[in-house]
Order: sequence, then structure tokens, then C-alpha cells
Amino acid sequence: MNVTRSGFRHGATALVLAAVVAGAAAGGCSRGPAPDGAPARDRPAGACPDVADTAARAVAQAEAMDTPWDGPTTGPRAVPGKNVVFVASSMTNPGVAGTANGVREAARTIGWGVRVIDGQGTPAGIRSALGQAIALRPSGIVIGGFDPSSVAQQVEQAADAGIPLVGWHALRVPGPSANPKLFTNVTSRVEDVARISAYWIIARSGGDAGVVIFTDSSIPFAENKSQLIRKTLLSCSGVKLLGYENIPLPDTGSRMPVVVPSLLSRFGERWTHSVAINDVYFADAAPALRAAGRKGDGPPYSIGAGDGDPSAFERIRDRRFQQATVPEPLSAQGSQIIDELNRAFAGQPPSGYVAPVHLTTIGNVGDTTSWEPRGYREAYRRIWQG
Repeated sequence: MNVTRSGFRHGATALVLAAVVAGAAAGGCSRGPAPDGAPARDRPAGACPDVADTAARAVAQAEAMDTPWDGPTTGPRAVPGKNVVFVASSMTNPGVAGTANGVREAARTIGWGVRVIDGQGTPAGIRSALGQAIALRPSGIVIGGFDPSSVAQQVEQAADAGIPLVGWHALRVPGPSANPKLFTNVTSRVEDVARISAYWIIARSGGDAGVVIFTDSSIPFAENKSQLIRKTLLSCSGVKLLGYENIPLPDTGSRMPVVVPSLLSRFGERWTHSVAINDVYFADAAPALRAAGRKGDGPPYSIGAGDGDPSAFERIRDRRFQQATVPEPLSAQGSQIIDELNRAFAGQPPSGYVAPVHLTTIGNVGDTTSWEPRGYREAYRRIWQG
């Protein structure tokens, strides 16, 4: 995969997260575990005071709610009369569905037509959906949450037909790609998402945690994310990785009710924290934890490292077996996808924008069901209206 990353910019939070890595490397060992329930920034450091301190500062930065729009404010006027097909890996994935809805909303604003074709979560279904999209000869196609290398022949067909492709979570990194050929890939930086997820656990536990990671190793993007989480967690000597559970996203409903009781039996009170590459794992873990007599606001304390679907916000607010999520700004990313396609149609380069990482917890969830940066709709509307 040949991906161009130069020139891409992102928010102040990512700069903070990059800066704290150096501090994390200096972690040592000292005091005992912190009391559960204390805010991350107020908890005393346990096994790795330096790492826990940098983690707490990064968490506080990521929890900030007053982040202004730092995305594009200039670009081409709306190219009229375009139509777009959003090819979804699976519309049962809340992140994919939320982004598709954001694309629909932005398309209405810019005056374009949108059609969504559901790949239904299988390789054959995705190939069929993309084939249907190409046959429609649209102005542009969105690769919604699947690896374009898995449909390389069809990606070439789209390129030969002059149809620009924009990805959402299609590659490991944001930005344009020469092979597979994408005008750009819209996503947060996986390094930032993974790091803040691990830092939340380190900060909340004071550096004394027993962690289970839930991932889907069949998805390269997800496996890369979970490995980055693992690496950051193990930068603190007091964190113990108890389990690394590979459960495909389509199977969480059937597998989590079996896996969770097994983990409780094996690790008992040593299992204090969980992190998953998607919030859906905790929706399917909740009944098993409840049946085992666990309290919704007690251990294992859980964070979803990605997407931030509405049900995750509800679980956090209601203290039901999830305490944090790292939400993607799905509607704003839908607007960015439309804006990137408009730049492609106008013969201009991609915007180069990458959204900063954000962290939703009980301290800032309020009554919201999503996270979106302030002012993005107005900014894109001004661009498109010229």
C-alpha cells in the first residue's frame, strides 16, 4: 500500500498526544493503586507515575468540549448536478451507518443525489455492492469501512471509468493513496485513537490495571489499532494484559455472551478494565456482566476505541457497563467526504484535514448522542456557496 501522508494536518489534541509519548517512555514504579471512580486527572499515580501523569494530561485535553472548528475554510464552490454512491461494508455497523447519514445530509446541502448500497458485512456482499455502484456510473463512490485492496479489480474498474473514490476508514492512515487508488481516505489518526484509549485506562487506574482487549483481527485497520493499544498499555509496568480476544464484529452478538463469563471465571477481580476497537462489544457484553452480578458502574471499566455510536453515549450516561468512548465525528466526516469529492470534481487536491481525537466520558457526555466539532456545517456551507 502506497499512501501519501505529507501535508496532512490535525488538531491541537493530536500534538499533545504526540508530545506525551516521550514522557511515557520514562515511566517507573512506586505507589499502590488509585481508588476507583476518581477522575483521571485527580488520581494518584501507581505503578508508573510518569506515564500516568502524561496520560492524565492527555485525557484532560481530549475531554475538552469547547474545541472550535479547525478544518478547511476555503475550497471550490459546489460543482452542480453530481450524484454519489456510498458503498457500506455493513449498515449494521453504527459507525458506517452514521457516516452514511452524514453524507446524505451534506449531499442535500450541496444539492447532490446519494444512494447507499449495503455490502451486508460479507466479502461477497461488498464485491456485489461495489459492482452495482460502478454499474450505475455515478459521479463518485465512497468506500465505506472496508479495505479497497480486497476489491482491487473493481477499484481499477472505477479508476478506468474516471470515477473518483473517497474512503472512510478504508485504509490505516488518512489521505490520498496511489495503490489502491483513492482520492483520499477520511479517518482520524489511528495512533491518536489507540493512544488516548490506552491512556484513559492508565490514568483512571493510576497505572494498576488488568486489561482485556477485544478486536477483529480480520480487519487490518482494527488489528493495527488494537496492537497500538496493546503497545501503549504495556508502556506502563503496572498494567497487565490479561486477554486479547479476536471476535469478528458480525459475531459479537453470539460470541460475547460466551466469552465474557469465561473471562470472569478465569480472571475474577483481576479483570479491571476493557478496551475494544468498537463500542458494539460492550453492548453485547452487558447482559453477561449483569447476569454475573456485576454493577453497571463497576469493573471491568470499559472504553470503546472508535466510532462512538449513540448507544455508547447512552451506556456512558446511564452508567451501564461502559465508561468512555473515543467517538468519530461521523456527521462532520460525512460533510468532509462530500467536500473531498467536490474538490476531486473541481480538479483540486484533497483538503488535508484530519479531525482531532476526542474522548467522551461521564464527565462530559451530558445529553448528547454523538460528538461533532462546533461550526463544521457553517464552514462547509460557506465553502460550497463561494
